[in-house]
Amino acid sequence: MKLLSRGKQRAHLMQDRVVWQAASLLLAYPDEGFTRRLQLADELSGHLGGRTQHLLSQTVTGLRQYETLDAAIHYVETFDLRRRATMYLTYWTAGDTRNRGREMLNFASAYRDAGVEPPAKESPDYLPVVLEFAATVDPQAGHQLLAAHRTSIDVLQKALTDAGSPYRHAVAAVCETLPAAGDPDRAQRLTESGPPAEAVGLQPFTLTVPPRRGSA
Repeated sequence: MKLLSRGKQRAHLMQDRVVWQAASLLLAYPDEGFTRRLQLADELSGHLGGRTQHLLSQTVTGLRQYETLDAAIHYVETFDLRRRATMYLTYWTAGDTRNRGREMLNFASAYRDAGVEPPAKESPDYLPVVLEFAATVDPQAGHQLLAAHRTSIDVLQKALTDAGSPYRHAVAAVCETLPAAGDPDRAQRLTESGPPAEAVGLQPFTLTVPPRRGSA
């Protein structure tokens, strides 16, 4: 019975890893590899079933209506011009404060503990990066990082849903792989009040979120 239980757990984790990899591909910036990533995400979702397959397929279908340049413009408008839709997970837990630097160090440390270096050109708390890490490097550590920032993902999901973005379905698929937030109302409170602010008299951590991309 225990072997069967472990087997089910491994199968469930493998399904989660497929979801994370497909979502990472779909949430990446639409560059010259955009069309190929859509194809790969579609192929990966074909190995799933039920709600997660349906959600990922909806994002694939929604993004296929765009040419690459139009997709890039839409991406910037969605994620770079709306702070509520940022994919930097520590923004909603630490804001632009010195605590945020410590939280991002936790991500970088998790990557190094798993034997890989943090990305050189992207923040370690960037959702597509965390998803790829969870899918391809260390699913247990990746799951812990995602679950610990479930509230940030919920805020992102709500912002994308309010905007009617096709990306909302991919984020919803990720949510299907995670436990519910401990405080179900926290995401709504953060949406209304904004992220934490630096304490009076302290120098804030000044990473701009979201960062401005050079071009679409």
